[in-house]
Amino acid sequence: MIWIDGEKYWLYAAVDPDSNELLHTKLEPTRTNALAEIFFGELKQNHDVGDAVFLVDDATPLKEACRRHGLAFEYERHGDRNSVERIFREVKRRNDCFSDCFSYVDPETADDWLSSFAWNQLI
Repeated sequence: MIWIDGEKYWLYAAVDPDSNELLHTKLEPTRTNALAEIFFGELKQNHDVGDAVFLVDDATPLKEACRRHGLAFEYERHGDRNSVERIFREVKRRNDCFSDCFSYVDPETADDWLSSFAWNQLI
């Protein structure tokens, strides 16, 4: 979750745990099945992820979106998921460093910034 001018926004992101590369990001004002489905649709359109296994948290919208797009997924607490969580911690750390930049900007500007921040690849 990212705060923009006092409002909560959720960062949808796909990370390749082997390279630590952020493949796709999207900032949304809510978490819904429809938004998760759009996110995975864009991800499939831009990347060859047909053989990938997505490690997801316990959020139902993510699981349902994977099912609808025919993508393999699993919930994993340890293992590769830890490396992905490390990426998200770094995103949060960087966001905290630049949080003043997100005051009084529109969400689209923050989304563009976060996407380009996928940026100076993380790690």
